Amino acid sequence: MTKRRFLKAAGLGALAAALGPKVATRALAQAPSPPVPSPSPTPAMITGDEALEKLIQGNRRHLAGQFTITMRLAERRQEVAKVQRPFAAILGCSDSRLPPEIVFDHSLGDLFVVRVAGNIVDAPGLGSLEFAVTQFGTPLILVLGHARCGAVAAALTGAKVPGHILSVVDAIMPSIVLAKGQPGDPLDNAIRSNIRMTVDRLKSAAPILDERVTAGQLKIVGAIYSLDTGRVDLVS
Repeated sequence: MTKRRFLKAAGLGALAAALGPKVATRALAQAPSPPVPSPSPTPAMITGDEALEKLIQGNRRHLAGQFTITMRLAERRQEVAKVQRPFAAILGCSDSRLPPEIVFDHSLGDLFVVRVAGNIVDAPGLGSLEFAVTQFGTPLILVLGHARCGAVAAALTGAKVPGHILSVVDAIMPSIVLAKGQPGDPLDNAIRSNIRMTVDRLKSAAPILDERVTAGQLKIVGAIYSLDTGRVDLVS
């Protein structure tokens, strides 16, 4: 390479290095901005009854196999990355066959879920539900039990259970007593009794949930899920 060609090449390289960041910045500035997703309605914009209807419609899609939860999933993830507006809180059993997002066909950011065996309510679970209600204005709490619940069955039969499983069984026992002697299947009666008892506990939980229920700002209901059909039916 001659001296003149070397200096020319070096000069062009330096110029490219100097202009590189500016060119890149200009290109980004001129690139079309991605569409801004419209925000989801805040829970304050719907009532507890409307939130419950959204769950019912979602369960109907579940039954029909017309799932929408994976549609626009990447876009939805971006929508809720900085803020969440769950329209319903679910206190459900931790059974692996009972994922609320699938049962009700709702996506990221829609449901505030607390799950524990036997869908019982303890202090941390109650605090979690209170958090949803106070921080996000969630207008609905749904207690979701299911058919043939093993935790309720253990309490009903008086089976010996190891470790801290006993605390779950002990929490369910009062509902077993209430269901005793009712006509029909003893296990199904006990499961429904347990759901209703949890609903009653939440409705009377001071100082947050009870006040909001009284003021008409919060709806609390119970439902049971069929493992065989996928159908959710209200029980309280």
